[in-house]
Amino acid sequence: MAKSTIEWTGSTWNPVTGCTKVSAGCRNCYAERMARRLQAMGQPNYSNGFKVAVHEHVLPLPLQWRKPQTVFVNSMSDLLHEHVPKEFILKIFNVMNQAAWHTFQVLTKRSERLLDLDITLPWRKNIWMGVTVEDKDNLYRIAHLRKTGASTKFLSFEPLLGPLGEFDLRDIDWVIVGGESGYGARPMDPSWVVNIHEQCVKSNVPFFFKQWGGVRKKEAGRELEGRTWDEMPRVLSDTIASSATARETSPSSFHHLPSGKKSEPCRT
Repeated sequence: MAKSTIEWTGSTWNPVTGCTKVSAGCRNCYAERMARRLQAMGQPNYSNGFKVAVHEHVLPLPLQWRKPQTVFVNSMSDLLHEHVPKEFILKIFNVMNQAAWHTFQVLTKRSERLLDLDITLPWRKNIWMGVTVEDKDNLYRIAHLRKTGASTKFLSFEPLLGPLGEFDLRDIDWVIVGGESGYGARPMDPSWVVNIHEQCVKSNVPFFFKQWGGVRKKEAGRELEGRTWDEMPRVLSDTIASSATARETSPSSFHHLPSGKKSEPCRT
């Protein structure tokens, strides 16, 4: 099990590694930098650096984790990458269906392929599906997500690279916002974040603010308007509801994650 410091999840599972750049949010890819380091360290799953690779031996790992947890699927890749065979994607979904005591969080920038494969994917309530939207040019991904059979749908506005204006949150269960971090990080204007938060409040959608980012992300912190925002989807699987990963706090009726987790950029 790979414990994660990403605030909105508990663990990561990477049966696929490697990716290619598909839009503006990919420019300073954290996973690519990490993959190069792991390759230099001799980690066998990264022997080809950041080239897309599937790892059959990694597939059964969640079945061995008996304690229920939230699992971010492919933090070091994109499950819907065109070089990942459909048959392997179905194998991953099969494991997620078998490991029903976990909640799996899948995140992609390739919403077109997600929509193409949707009818063949065995969705279960413990499989959450999300898309990354970093700017206005990629708002179309939300419409693709909305058409899928996933019971819990979420949006990741990270790295948020520009103002989004008004957008449709119909049938969306959760929103994550975060700024880019690390070398070359592009700044995030607070007004962009406030705009998203206000729309979430208006649409009654749980809002999770991950980080301001920047080169010194720890100094920037993750407070918005004087507090942290760790809201989680209302409709949680039995896994989350019974797990110490999530808790309920006032004044919001949303579920919240503990605020003590450290920041870590996510890939997709």
